[in-house]
Formats: sequence, structure tokens, C-alpha cells
Amino acid sequence: MARRDVPLLQLLPNALTITAIGAGLSAIRAAVEHDFKTAVLLILFAALLDGIDGRVARLLGSYSKVGAELDSLADFVNFGVAAPLMLYFWALQDYRKIGWIAVLVFAICCVLRLARFNVDAKEAPSGTKADHFVGVPSPAGAMLVLLPMFTSFAFADAALLPDPLLCLYMAGIGLLMISGLRTSSFKSVRIARGNVRYALLGVVVLIAALLAYPWITLVALCLAYIVGVVWGALRPSH
Repeated sequence: MARRDVPLLQLLPNALTITAIGAGLSAIRAAVEHDFKTAVLLILFAALLDGIDGRVARLLGSYSKVGAELDSLADFVNFGVAAPLMLYFWALQDYRKIGWIAVLVFAICCVLRLARFNVDAKEAPSGTKADHFVGVPSPAGAMLVLLPMFTSFAFADAALLPDPLLCLYMAGIGLLMISGLRTSSFKSVRIARGNVRYALLGVVVLIAALLAYPWITLVALCLAYIVGVVWGALRPSH
């Protein structure tokens, strides 16, 4: 049986996913070396790659089961392991035992959330897409768990939460990932044709803000997401 050659371009989506895993592992190393800003930037880079690898796969028509499994593994490494470890090395060295329990809770919640997502995706009718997530998605959970770091970088004089509260905060974000809370899926957002220009302008402004004031912008984005989650939880379902 002749082997079928694979076009090099078809490997691009998986290459992006593997690069994201490398970024997440490098973020852990940077955190161990107390280079926390570099660690955060690496996680943000991994999140960016996570957002585009699936779209690149669909664009090239190179979706594969291996790619789907790699994507889940990357999410777990980058958002379920690297993110809480960064917070642990950053602020929880005085409460190592309790801090480690919080890391374990967050990581286990993340892997359970990813397992549930994969099962739901496989059981969904072909061609259908959910207009919401059940629980906070793992990338959003990672960004929320890093919010204390963003705040510290944005406001040098900001008082840190006591270590026990940081542990509870980390565990609480983990529980939100496996909760039954309905959260918005940006993939389902539709923009009226007449508002496209304003949406594009908003994207430009957001990118400019991230480049000029990265930490303050990340804090604002996290707070806006929290408000959106609370609003979605309080809004009556139809």
C-alpha cells in the first residue's frame, strides 16, 4: 500500500498547537526563574495561538483527530498547569501546602472541563455549533486566575490579596470552569453589517491599548469578562 504524502502546509495547524505547548512550558520555566512578566507574555502568546490554530485548520481543510487531541492537551498544559503554577511561584511560596492544593484543584477542574467539552463536541449533531459554553472556558479561566498578577504589574503600589484568599480565588475560578454556568461563546457573536466598521475600529483600539498599556488593558478585559459572566448568570434564561 503506497504511503500518502502530506503537503507541508497541512502541518501548519498542528505546528501552531505544538508551538503553543512550547510557549506554555517556557512560561513555567520563566516563572521558576522569577521572570513573571515574560511568563505572562508567553501564556498570552499561547492563548493567541490557541485562538487561531483551529481556524487555520478549517481554512486549509486540514482538520484531524490528532489535531483535536493536541489542542486539548495544549489547553491543559498552558491554561490548566502553567497558569496556576505561575501564580503559585509568584505569591504562594509562604503557603506552599495550601497553595499547592489550590493549584491541584484548578488543574483538575481544568482537565474535567476539557473532558466534558470534548464529549459534548463528539455527541453534538454534525454541523451544529453551540452558541454558549457550559462553565468558564479554560483560556478565560487562566486569564482570570492571573488577574492578581496583571493588577500588580499595572499598579505597582497595589496591595496583594492575603495568600489564603489567593488560594481560595484560584480554587474558585477552577470551580467556575466545571460549573453549569452558561458563558458566552464569541464564535457565535454576530455583528450587523452596518456596525462592522465600528467593530474593526474597536479591534484596532484594543490592540493599540494592549501595546501601549498592556497590564491595565488586561485588567480591564478580565473585569469586563467577570461582569459579563455575572450578567449572564443573573439574566433569566429563555
